[in-house]
Amino acid sequence: MKYLIAVTILWAFSFSLIGVYLAGQVDAYFAVLLRVALALLLFLPFLRPQPLALALKLIALGAVQLGLMYLFYYQSFLLLSVPEVLVFTIFTPVYITLLYDLLQRRFHYRYLLAAIVAVLAAAIMRYQGLTSDYWLGFAVVQGANLCFAVGQVGYKLLLARQPATLPQHQIFAWFYLGALLVALPAWWLLGAPQYPQSALQWGVLLWLALVASGGGYYWWNKGATQVSSGVLAVMNNMLIPAGLVVNILLWNRQENLTMLALGSVLLVLSCKLCSNTAQQRGEADGQTS
Repeated sequence: MKYLIAVTILWAFSFSLIGVYLAGQVDAYFAVLLRVALALLLFLPFLRPQPLALALKLIALGAVQLGLMYLFYYQSFLLLSVPEVLVFTIFTPVYITLLYDLLQRRFHYRYLLAAIVAVLAAAIMRYQGLTSDYWLGFAVVQGANLCFAVGQVGYKLLLARQPATLPQHQIFAWFYLGALLVALPAWWLLGAPQYPQSALQWGVLLWLALVASGGGYYWWNKGATQVSSGVLAVMNNMLIPAGLVVNILLWNRQENLTMLALGSVLLVLSCKLCSNTAQQRGEADGQTS
């Protein structure tokens, strides 16, 4: 749990740093490439030989959880405000619990109801001036959420099948390699010559690459192996209030706080419909050290 709490605090600043200093100013594909490339370099010295099957699975998880997720994530900041991006990440816990349901071949009607309530909440937050960009941004964030959920669930299940003594820092470079295999061709094919123009922007990118990505994803995934799936799902939602507080207090974004608050409450209620079930089921998931 301590890893998840620490990374929640760390990532609370990442949303605003991207939205304020990078979105629309630095090519999103270049930003993603730099983040995963430097994170890979950070963990390469610790890499040790592993069975091919384990390495390939880690590469696949990194490609989805970090590579694809970042591509969706950075694009969302071009369509939505930082608070909107934050609030729409509330669906990640629902996806986590749904994935476990699929693996266990069962269905909970509450998740369908939660999705309906959440869509209503999304409309309330922007009851005026709804645009195609808004709904496209909403969909893009869901792509990021789903990728992040798939990676967390997959990593947790994968590590549960490995020896408890396996040092995770010796295998995590494979995870970043997978992300790089997505980010590099995406930048090559879709990137634009829009690079950081100031020392501040370079500094923000280096911080996001080495700390938020390099350390953050390692600590978060390691923490995911030490808690139940229910706790993991609930902890995903702690990023939302933490990120909103940072954004509003430090950058004082001009948002309709009344509508944002009302929509946020409905989104929290939508997630609450499944969180209790997730926590109950999570006690049976077991924990991996």
